[in-house]
Amino acid sequence: MELRKVQMTRGGTFFISLPKGWAVKNGLKRASIVAMNVADDGRLVIDPKHDLEREPTIVVIKPSSHLEREIIGKYLLGYDIIRIEAKDRISLEEREKVKKTSSRLIGLEIIEEDYSKIFLQCLLEPSALSPKRMLAREQSIALSMHRDAVTALIEGDVQLARSVLNRDNEVNRLYFLIVRILRTIVQRPNLTEKLSLSPIDCLDYRLVASLVESIGDHSGQIADRVIQLKGSRTDKEASGHLMSLHKAVYDSHEESVASFLSRNIQMAESVRSRRNSFEKSYKEAEAALNSKPSDSSTYLLSVISLMGRIYDNSVDISDLATPRMH
Repeated sequence: MELRKVQMTRGGTFFISLPKGWAVKNGLKRASIVAMNVADDGRLVIDPKHDLEREPTIVVIKPSSHLEREIIGKYLLGYDIIRIEAKDRISLEEREKVKKTSSRLIGLEIIEEDYSKIFLQCLLEPSALSPKRMLAREQSIALSMHRDAVTALIEGDVQLARSVLNRDNEVNRLYFLIVRILRTIVQRPNLTEKLSLSPIDCLDYRLVASLVESIGDHSGQIADRVIQLKGSRTDKEASGHLMSLHKAVYDSHEESVASFLSRNIQMAESVRSRRNSFEKSYKEAEAALNSKPSDSSTYLLSVISLMGRIYDNSVDISDLATPRMH
């Protein structure tokens, strides 16, 4: 860190000099224009290239046994172009990996390929994507998965359970996109101002997106139990306990994300205040299911355990609902 003394003209104007090395490196000269933004935490951000078109960021990776992980990692880091280049020929198996991985990442398309190269480009501009809207979309899908997974369990609807599992892929795709957008915002201070998100906001959004993705996974696991039960309907007594528990968990799930997006502290507190009611319903359901035949009770007990995890995730989300800093 370089410290500089603030000076003042006779007319009362405050000023500091810019570091010469930084100015030369960024091509500044007499009468050059720079943009200045005041961050939420009071820092003054100076952008010397505010009027220049940003050069696309490019990364080159070599085919390896970790090719899928490498592509996802570079996507999450915000690279615009990912070039896969082999010394000789890219194998058919590696090409399939590239295509499968790109299909999991929103906006990433193959724009060029030959026997030894595959070029991937992300066609989405982060400044046009609102993390709030993306999170709301991720939540909407996860919420429908949660609701339909329990409905499928009660009604023994295997087809509905399979549709829940299919939606899990879309939740994962949105999660990856949100992480990419947030990392890009942190790396490009001008986006912080444009999208009204501070670095702390980005951290909170990242955590909530992860928790919503986890809820989607738990809902998918409930749907998987339905498939394992081969469409067996849940009896009336067990259904009553499951639905009572589900209502408390579902409402908490829905309100936790709503409280975070709206910064509604009262709504967030209501999620945590359901703890006693949730635990009572959980114990009642657990006792009732333990008395059922072991071939079905094992699956149903694992379901209420998954509901418990969803509730815990919802409480964690609600804890991140805080008033906006001024």
